[in-house]
Formats: sequence, C-alpha cells, structure tokens
Amino acid sequence: MCGIVGYVGPKNATPILMYGLKKLEYRGYDSAGVAVVEKNTISVVKTVGKLKNLEKKLKQYSPQGQVGIGHTRWATHGRPSDVNSHPHKGCSDDFAVVHNGIIENYLELKEWLIYERGHVFASETDTEVIAHLVEEYYQGDLVEAVRKTLDKVNGSYAIGVISTREPEKLIAARKDSPLIIGLGQGENFIASDIPAILHHTRDVILIEDGEVVVLTEDKATIYNADKIQVEHSVFHVDWDAEAAEKGGFEHFMLKEICEQPEAFRKTLSGRIQNGKVKFDELQLGKEQVDKWEKVFIVACGTAYHSGLIGKPLLEEFLRVPVEVDIASEFRYREPLIDEYSLAVFISQSGETADTLAALREAKNKGATTIAITNVVGSTISREAQYTLYLWAGPEIAVASTKAYTTMLIAQYLLSVYLAQVKGTIADDKAEKILAALQELPKKTQDILDKKEEYLKVAESIKDTSSLFFIGRGYDYNIAQEGALKLKEISYIHAEAYAAGELKHGTLALVTTETPVIAIVLQEKTYEKTLSNIKEVIARDAFVIGVVTEGDTEILKTVNKAIYIPKIENIVSPVLAIIPLQLLAYYAAIVRGCNVDQPRNLAKSVTVE
Repeated sequence: MCGIVGYVGPKNATPILMYGLKKLEYRGYDSAGVAVVEKNTISVVKTVGKLKNLEKKLKQYSPQGQVGIGHTRWATHGRPSDVNSHPHKGCSDDFAVVHNGIIENYLELKEWLIYERGHVFASETDTEVIAHLVEEYYQGDLVEAVRKTLDKVNGSYAIGVISTREPEKLIAARKDSPLIIGLGQGENFIASDIPAILHHTRDVILIEDGEVVVLTEDKATIYNADKIQVEHSVFHVDWDAEAAEKGGFEHFMLKEICEQPEAFRKTLSGRIQNGKVKFDELQLGKEQVDKWEKVFIVACGTAYHSGLIGKPLLEEFLRVPVEVDIASEFRYREPLIDEYSLAVFISQSGETADTLAALREAKNKGATTIAITNVVGSTISREAQYTLYLWAGPEIAVASTKAYTTMLIAQYLLSVYLAQVKGTIADDKAEKILAALQELPKKTQDILDKKEEYLKVAESIKDTSSLFFIGRGYDYNIAQEGALKLKEISYIHAEAYAAGELKHGTLALVTTETPVIAIVLQEKTYEKTLSNIKEVIARDAFVIGVVTEGDTEILKTVNKAIYIPKIENIVSPVLAIIPLQLLAYYAAIVRGCNVDQPRNLAKSVTVE
C-alpha cells in the first residue's frame, strides 16, 4: 500500500523525506515524489518507478525548505506514471497533498470542480480532487479548508497537506488508513508507519479515525471530528528497525493476516450502494451478459482456490455453467471457449505467466475477459477488456493471505453485480449477501483478537507428518486453500478431500497419527459432514472442527473446536479461512520454519 512521510522543523526537509520513503519501500510502490515549501512556491519532484529514479531527479534539483511531504504510490486510480504520482497540486502552486486510500465520489467532485468552478486537472487520480478542494475552500484558514474538504469526500484516507499560504504548518488527517505522528526535539513528523521516522524519534502518537492534526516544529495539535482539541498518550517505540517495518509483528505473513479488516474495507469501498453492486470499472449491459452461455475462471495456486468459490456463486446467481481451470492446463485441453463465453482471470501480481498465456488464448477465441488483480498497470490488467482491482495493498510474504480473501470478496461482488445486471438474483437475497460482506471487517477483527489461541492448536499438530482437511461444498473449497497454506509454510504434508469421498479410498490412510481438520459450516451439508467426521473418529483420528459460534453440538464429536462469528452462511468461507491461515502460521513457528520465505517458492511465478 502507499506510504506517506511528512516533516516540519529547522532542517532541510528533502533528505528527511527521502530517508522516510526508503524505510517505507517494503510496503510496495510503483512511483514516488516529494513536495517542499520553498520561498513562495511548493516545489514538487516526482517520478514513476523506484526511489532511485526519484533520487536521480533530485540530483538535478533538490528543493530547499523546512516543511515537506513525500509519498510512495501503489496505483489505484490511474496507471503508474509521472503525472499520476503524488504529491498533487491544485490549480496553483500554493497547495500540495499526499493521500493514501480511495475517494469513492471523486468523479462527482471532479465534475463539479471542472464545470462549476473552473478547475483544470492534470492527472487521472482520485487524490488530485483533494488538492483542488482544499484550494477551493481556502479562505485564510488551512485547517478549516481541510475540514470542509473532508466533509465532501467519501471513502478512506490518510492525508498530508502543505501550503505557501501558511508555510509553517503541515495538516494531516485520517479515516480507515493508518497515519502516525512522530514527536522530535524542535521538529515533528507524520508517516504511514513507524520505520519512516525511527531514525529521528521513537516517540509516536497514533492518530484516530476522524481526527485532524496541525503540525508545526514546536507542537502537534490534534482535533476530533467535533473540532475539539484532544490529547493522546505518547507511545515509545522499543522495536528495532526490522521489527518496525513489520509493524511490530514477528513476520510479514502475520502482519498481512492482521491487515485483512483494512484490506476488506478497501476492496468493498464504494462498490456497494443502496443494495446494489456498483463497479465503475465495468460497463456491462444486460444484452452482453445475456449472451454468455458459459463462464471460465482461470488462475494458479491460491488464486485458483479462490476461483473454486467463485464457480458456485456464478452458477447460482447467473444461472450458467462455470468451469474453473488451472491456468497451466487451460490451453492444452483445447477449451470450448468462444464469443459466447466470459473468462475471468485471477492473479495477485497480474504477471503470472500461465494466467497471462491463458488470457491471450481466450481473447484470440473472442471471449469477454475480466481480470481480478491487485496490481494496477500489470500486464494482465492491461490486456484484459475489464479489470477489477483488489486494492488490498502489496503482499510481501510468499504465502498469500489478504490477497486470497480479497479475491473471494471481489468474486462475491462480481457474481452479485452480473446477476443484478441480468436480473437473475432476488433483491432481498442480494441485499443479505452485500450486508454480510460489509460485516466482514469487524467479524474478521473478532477472530484476530484471539489469534494467540491458535498457537495451542498448532502445538497439537506440530509433530505430525501428514494431515487431512475435509469439508463439503464451499467448506471443501476452503479446505483446499487451508491445506495449501499449511504445507507451503510448515512443510507438513496436508491434503484436502471432499468429505463424502473419504470412504472411496482415503480412509485407508487415516490412523491415530493423522489429524483431520473438518470444516463444518454449510448448513445444508452439516449433518452429512458430521457423519463423515464420525468415520475418521472411528479410525482414532484427532479431529479439529471449524464451526460457527454457538455450535455446542460439535463438541460431542470432535476433539477440538475452532469457532468463527455467525454470518450469512454463503459468506462464511471468507471468515473460515482466517483460522486456517493462523494455524498454518503458528504451525510454521513451532516447527522453526522460515515463514515469509518458504523453501523452493517465489512470490510471483513469471515463467511457465
């Protein structure tokens, strides 16, 4: 995700901003820039690509000033480019802004600013709207101009604002995107994360949602949403630099598991309105959707597992047959795909070689193509006709967690959207599903608040050499991803089976030394899955059940129960995988494995 750093003090801001941006590189980015108040103007230097490109530009001209903001951008609105990079100005050189998050109503605001107020825009970004609004509302009070701007925007944000009109100040604010204050000696800072300021200070204040901060070199003043000044306790950081990059977490994987509530909010942001799914990225009419006779979902690895959930969703809601293909197999089976087909390609990086090759094959045969990816400007996003971005922020750990769950959410949204266009889903059903999706951030946080409990569960399986996951329907699909997570980072051999298939061979392998993890969440198959659990219990297996909160009946059957919060049954897979991610993580920990970089594996597979 994007990174913000800001400085107010007696020193030249530029090298301090650059140091901070380098310490935020681990977050992932595709462009970078700085803005510094310099005499009677704001000097902006920015460029696409890595920080070395920015450093090269800064050698030609390095702004000299004591107040500045910097940014590393992970593109959402507008492809990576020099002009789309942050910071952004308004019409004049008097205001500059950096922003993390998504402004959902930016198009509406942009049109008002252009056609009603005469503003001229330079970029494709949603962020530039903020700079123009601050300029529009400025009447001698920068804080008030920022407040009026934030009253107008919908979405998530962490922002830093500087102006030549009040050159001694830096204004910051946040809603749903992280932002902190660093307190120095005669100087103060803002940043997205602690590593950016750790060299300068270890005294930090965590800004709360809805708060606006006024930073000068002497003090940091915080106001709540009611414009009342508030005080926060100062947090002294005693982590080392490496731990700080991980936000205090021991590993990036755990950090990314714990980032899922925020990632879910971003994936959902602006996409549910009045009981309907709204995609600015998709302009599909009923005539086009009606013509599709078949849907293909094509992906690899974890992305493929997400497609296994997408298949029954699309079949039920759109009422057409759906096939899920491993991308490396797709071209070689001569798929019956044509202009009457929809093909959905899922890839976290947007560069997966096999998925890209399959996309090109589908395009050659005339299919409508939709990409679901996390990286703006990636090859798959450019070559597909339509693209849905996850907006989950970059993943650093090899084992995918938040990308997988946001892929699921994207497919729930896509399935409901297409069915609403086609008219094949009842309004009340769609509304229930969409309401459940909006409950996911909080319910996910409820699971994460008890994450240490999974260490005990991991201890119970750490010495096993083989383990089975079982489930039916959506539960079986989740079992497949759970097995993959466990084996890729803990090196325990783990396989998933449809619970009803146990008696067709797999039971021969079940003994007292083969634990079984049973996912028992789907209401229509609950009793059947219980019967399958009893089959492995009869072979002396140790069984861990993943069940819904309040299910005490399961304790009569399994050895250990893991509970997820109650939610609309069809949406339960998104919550069900999170305990399995935690179990895999802690199993790797207790077995002494390299969690973030498991042996023989790479994050992005760019060869066939």
